[in-house]
Amino acid sequence: TVLWARLDNAYTIVALVSLIWMGAIGFLDDYLKVVQGQTRGLIAQYKMIGQWSFGLALGTYLIWNPISGHPTTWTAVPFFADVAAVFSVPVFIVFTGVVVSGSSNAVNLTDGLDGLAAGLIAIASATIGIFAYVAGRVDTSQYLGFFYLPGAGELTIFALALSGAALGFLWFNAPPAEVFMGDTGSLALGGALGVMAILLKAEFLLVIVGGVFVLETLSVIVQRGWFKYTKWRFGLGRRVFRMAPVHHHFEKLGWSETTVVIRFWIVGVLFAMLAFSTLKIR
Repeated sequence: TVLWARLDNAYTIVALVSLIWMGAIGFLDDYLKVVQGQTRGLIAQYKMIGQWSFGLALGTYLIWNPISGHPTTWTAVPFFADVAAVFSVPVFIVFTGVVVSGSSNAVNLTDGLDGLAAGLIAIASATIGIFAYVAGRVDTSQYLGFFYLPGAGELTIFALALSGAALGFLWFNAPPAEVFMGDTGSLALGGALGVMAILLKAEFLLVIVGGVFVLETLSVIVQRGWFKYTKWRFGLGRRVFRMAPVHHHFEKLGWSETTVVIRFWIVGVLFAMLAFSTLKIR
């Protein structure tokens, strides 16, 4: 990114700042666990404060410093050409916090098997990179009914750099892993993915592009919610999955780690293909 992207471009600057900010939160958590020997690491509430503070700051910045050429509070609706969801200013700022926090935590939850998160990040980031290229070209964006965002093409370089970095990391993280991503990598990459979606006005599209991350997160929410409800209602907590996040559920069903990882990659590719289909199914 530093070598090939324009460092005076607002999209590049925001994306790089997000990567550093979220990576710093993850690094502090890893430092407390690995170096200080604290099993809990950084308290969850402090992580959330760090994630939300950046998300809210980003939303506020975009309101006061529009960089897209369109109203900041607009966001594209997948499968519909030239249709936008319009938020009020307060709702947009909170929505930005939700996207940043949600995407970073979703990748963090997915990083439970060797190679799983890295492979999915490579797929999702490359997909976002192609959408950035479309958004940055007036001819292509108008033809496909996508928001034309002058300068957004620089995010293509950033996104593909993330994808390439994830693939390079995957070489050593493939099972059995020699190195691990940790919170430093998962929070940084997940946060950057969310920020790119916000900058491209593709927050709803991110749900499709990162479909596996969404399913992993939902499995945790459903598992915890159902357990608490049944414990309150019947006095005994019950589970929907054998273990959450859902990749562990399939391990409990007898799938090998490698099988789970490869099949989840396949699902990730299918979600990417579905995302690309939104460019023509409009």
